[in-house]
Amino acid sequence: MFTDFFYILRQNKVPVSLVEWMTLMEALAKGHIKNLDEFYFLARAILVKSEAYYDQYDIAFQQYFQGVEAPEEIAEQVLDWLKDPLSRLFLSEEEQAKFESMDFDELIKELEKRLEEQTGQHDGGGHWIGRGGTSPFGHSGYHPAGIRIGGQPGGRHAVQIAQERRFKNYRSDLTLDVRQIGMALKKLRQLRRTGLEDELDLEGTIKATAKNAGDLDFIWQRSRKNTVKLLLLMDVGGSMEPFAMLCSQLFSAAHSSTHFKDFQYYYFHNCIYDYLYKDVEREDAVSTVHLLHTLEPDYKLLLVGDARMGPWELTERYGAINYYERNEIPGILWLKRIRDHFSHCVWLNPDDPRFWIHATVQMIGKLFPMYSLTLGGLEEAVGKLVVAK
Repeated sequence: MFTDFFYILRQNKVPVSLVEWMTLMEALAKGHIKNLDEFYFLARAILVKSEAYYDQYDIAFQQYFQGVEAPEEIAEQVLDWLKDPLSRLFLSEEEQAKFESMDFDELIKELEKRLEEQTGQHDGGGHWIGRGGTSPFGHSGYHPAGIRIGGQPGGRHAVQIAQERRFKNYRSDLTLDVRQIGMALKKLRQLRRTGLEDELDLEGTIKATAKNAGDLDFIWQRSRKNTVKLLLLMDVGGSMEPFAMLCSQLFSAAHSSTHFKDFQYYYFHNCIYDYLYKDVEREDAVSTVHLLHTLEPDYKLLLVGDARMGPWELTERYGAINYYERNEIPGILWLKRIRDHFSHCVWLNPDDPRFWIHATVQMIGKLFPMYSLTLGGLEEAVGKLVVAK
């Protein structure tokens, strides 16, 4: 039942699993869903893991249920009858039960029939297309399985709820907050068994005890510890000023995370040269050569910047915009050294991807996999960092 709906959800990139789908089928089998409205909300609650997919869910729902809404060819005169809502009436339990049993095809046929027969405006009734009554057609009234025509939703019982698409802004390409960044960075964890054998292997102990005729035989194992080390290098100042808050959120999430064996961070301006800096003001300098000598290649490297600068800043000696940098080695060569040293590197760009056509952005994009600093982009970048090489 509803098997095609499962595939339409997947086609719209809603990550529905078979386990979740079987849970929904179980809910249907137990009678927890009595009408299409309840199906819409319960299915969304069971199948959709994040509000980021609510809009895709609504689109899939529309596609499967054929965009349930009044026919487009409704006469203008009928719409005029429905302009102003009047008092609302409510169905008795018997009437509600009767209408809930009516399927969508029956509703459409009945609507077409009444469009042909109706000759005037009706308010407060239960049959004709009208306002404020219990007819399944019209608005500002009450019906458990009706088709709203004109006006605003009344009891919110129109068959087609999804068409309103109230979650268009809940998308995975929106910018981030600290919690979302923290959740994405959490996926960097790599738990490995290291150190002394100080953790009881319960399953091994049970098997060993059984083989030992019931006498306890304790089996110990190394505990699982997170081995991930993260290096964060962030561009600050100049064209990065509009993104200062976003970058601050990224830093806060990474700095407060407990998911890393080690976390180090440094700042630069436009491009990396002979020195990186421990502070935003770029006064406390650390030799880039020293970092490359002391940090192991297994650090996960996350570079953040818009990659936009004068071409000379990237390709020429002494091209740094800060006169006191006096870089003997061009920035592009420093970036290549950094890329070659660390086994896993990604670049997060907070700027709109439409502006990535800039010359230096494209040059840096050839050195590092570049992702947008959005929820979707960060998740892709984290996925790239955890892939084994």
